Amino acid sequence: MIPPPIPLVYPIVAIVKKQHGIKESPSRILQVLSVNVFSKSLSISFLQLQLLIQGVNLSQYATNWFSIAFNWTVMIEAVMIQSLCPISPPMNLPPLESSPAEPELKPLPKDKLWHVGTLTYTVGGLVVLFAWLLWGDFACSLKDRSVPSIFQLLLKKYGASDMINGLLIGSLPGLVAMVLCPIISCKSDRHRGRWGRRIPFIMIATPIAVLAMVGLAFSPTIGAHLDRLMGGHSFGLNPSILFSFGLFWTLFEFASLTAGSVTVGLINDVVPQAVIGRFYGMFRALSLVAGMIFNFWMMGKAETYFMWIFLGTAALYGCGFTVMCLKVKEGQYPPPPPTEPGSFGAAGALIAVKTYFKECFGNSYLLCYFVTMALAGMAFIPVNLFSVFFAKSIDMSMDIFGKCIALTYLISLGLSYPIGALSDRFHPLRVGLAAQGLYFVLTLVGGLLIKDVWSLAICLVLHGVLSGTWLTATASLGQRLLPREKFGQLYSAAGIVGSLCGITVGPAMGLFLEYTYHVYRYTYLASSAITLIAILWGLGLYRKFLAMGGPDHYVPPIL
Repeated sequence: MIPPPIPLVYPIVAIVKKQHGIKESPSRILQVLSVNVFSKSLSISFLQLQLLIQGVNLSQYATNWFSIAFNWTVMIEAVMIQSLCPISPPMNLPPLESSPAEPELKPLPKDKLWHVGTLTYTVGGLVVLFAWLLWGDFACSLKDRSVPSIFQLLLKKYGASDMINGLLIGSLPGLVAMVLCPIISCKSDRHRGRWGRRIPFIMIATPIAVLAMVGLAFSPTIGAHLDRLMGGHSFGLNPSILFSFGLFWTLFEFASLTAGSVTVGLINDVVPQAVIGRFYGMFRALSLVAGMIFNFWMMGKAETYFMWIFLGTAALYGCGFTVMCLKVKEGQYPPPPPTEPGSFGAAGALIAVKTYFKECFGNSYLLCYFVTMALAGMAFIPVNLFSVFFAKSIDMSMDIFGKCIALTYLISLGLSYPIGALSDRFHPLRVGLAAQGLYFVLTLVGGLLIKDVWSLAICLVLHGVLSGTWLTATASLGQRLLPREKFGQLYSAAGIVGSLCGITVGPAMGLFLEYTYHVYRYTYLASSAITLIAILWGLGLYRKFLAMGGPDHYVPPIL
């Protein structure tokens, strides 16, 4: 029963006092009512509110306002007569016991709790955690969707060859990842501080990425100044501009890979494993929204307004990731393993490297996982790396190209959460293998049949949807297969293997395209061949996974 506002109580009290000759003061009457009526009704109303928040059906408790007012009148009158009136209640008034019965309320269901490490979440806590992580993801995704695409266009605009494009877009990130990610990941695994073990590294990398994007925005101006400064020793205006682009692109990749590798570790530390597949489904959905925004509205204008796009992206990324770091809280971690004697100096560094490679690559199961993931990721590189050049080679405008990519993201957006749920239900490894089988068929057909703008548009959209399906399905695979205590270290080892593959495929594909006079249709055939090899490795990993307990009884390897 909902308690009435106090002003509505006074008329009822006045009528009952006059009708039954009650002499008590109004303060005494309200005191009696508060003990016998209001406290009970308030507790009932609070219980009903809790039930409403938790989604319990309250239709059985519903009543109209007229009956509420009548019930209150009867209850107040009955309490006043029973507690304050010296005579028996009149026959026409129901005694207190006969007042309308309160609805029988079912006990509150207990809140479901999720645990990861020392962190415990209710539904509300999980929603807040997802909101801040996904906000950071949106800012990061807009950076990842826009900066490389614009950078490719600018490379072509200022005369870079396919070989240079393959080196800067394909090989350079791999080289940086090979050297940097293992060091940062191991440091992060061992770090303990008031801000946690992941967030301090993200906070350091974020302003560096912002500075790099600002540098990319002004690279044509910087290159022109550099050309004038060098005078007769300059290699020319365009090479100077490309040098400036390459410098800031290297800095950008350094910061992005640092923040990216540590962010994956942060997600593994703070998101409960029972919902991590669905989280990555939403993670992927927001990434797709960011891609749709860029490709639909900005891709066609990127060559003209690249400076403002770079600057706006830098501002959004800097704010988004900083706010995420301030709002997401890490739990408490057990102390790291003790440092071995003699682990300082050159000898200590050698011992650390030997231990790293022994733990990461001395286990055949982990090695199979690394190679499987590297090959699967490498299969997308030929098409992704040269899709802009393919479009230009058959006179597809950048506006149409951008809208094709936006359509890809729109379709993938609708699939992202269901794919995440399927991964939670059937396991990411199984769903990923199914997506790879479909991708193999698509790229084989596309490599044979793409002839014009519309056939490229269809294959481009399907390529994006199927590659995105694999990425969404397997996003939580590492969290499910790798030991949690050394996740960052092992994730960086997977990055090393992936980088080795990426370093080779980009320049090799560029050289092959120059040798074949830029027949970009061959990129689809190359992706098809690599996908077939990746499927075979994936089936081998799946057999090992079943031998270690499978989906229901899996136990990760002990290092």
